[in-house]
Amino acid sequence: MHSDAYTFRFAAIVTIVCSVLLAGAATILKPRQIENEKLDMKKNILVSAGIHSEQGEFSRSEITDLYKKYIRKFSVNKEGVSVPEAEAADDKETDVLSLYKYEKDGKISAYIIPVSGKGLWSTIYGYIALGADCNTVEGITFYKHGETPGLGGEISKTWFSDNFKGKQIFDSAGNLVSINVAKGKYTGSEPQHNVDGISGATLTGRGVSHFLKTELEKYKPFFANATHHEGDKE
Repeated sequence: MHSDAYTFRFAAIVTIVCSVLLAGAATILKPRQIENEKLDMKKNILVSAGIHSEQGEFSRSEITDLYKKYIRKFSVNKEGVSVPEAEAADDKETDVLSLYKYEKDGKISAYIIPVSGKGLWSTIYGYIALGADCNTVEGITFYKHGETPGLGGEISKTWFSDNFKGKQIFDSAGNLVSINVAKGKYTGSEPQHNVDGISGATLTGRGVSHFLKTELEKYKPFFANATHHEGDKE
C-alpha cells in the first residue's frame, strides 16, 4: 500500500501536468478562437444587413469575401461627424462610436449599429441595420447572450429577429421611440414601433427594449447628419 505522501505527490504531479497541457492547448488555440470570434462578428453584420449565403450556410471564405465586398467600418464623434479610423483607435473617450455601412452598386443600403445591454441573466450583444433613411429596420441579430434556452434565449432565433424588419425607430413627429418588445402578442395601435414578445421571457424583452433605445440615442446626431446629406443629393 502506498503511503499518504506518495499519494499526495502523485496527485500533485498529475495536477501539474494536466494544468501545463491545458495552458498549452489554450495558448495554441487562442489565435483560432480570436479568428472565429471575428468571423462570427462579420457574419452577424452581414445577416443584419440582409446579406445571406447563396448556399444556405456561410463558409469561412464566403463570410470574408462578402464582408470585404459590401461592408465598410467607420467611426463618428458625439456630434455625429465621421472621424478617421486612426484617430478613433487612439481616442480613449467613450464619445467615439463605431458603426458600419452596407454599400451596394455605389449606394448605401444600410447602416449597421452594434448594440448591447442587460437582459435577464446576461449582457446581450447584437447588431441592428437601418436603411439609408436611418429609420427603417432592415434586420437585427442577437448573437451573444446567456439568456434561458427556450425562453429568453429565443431572441437569437430567426423567427424573433424577423419581426423587427420594416419597423421604424422614429415616430411621425421625428422623435426616437425605438422598437419596443411587447409582453406577449402586440395588439396596440402602433405596430410600426412594436414587435411581439416571447412567452415566458418578459424581462428579457424588457431589457432588449431598454438597451435598444439607449444605444440608438447615442447615434441620433449621426442619423440627423446622414439623412440631411442624403436629402442634399436629391
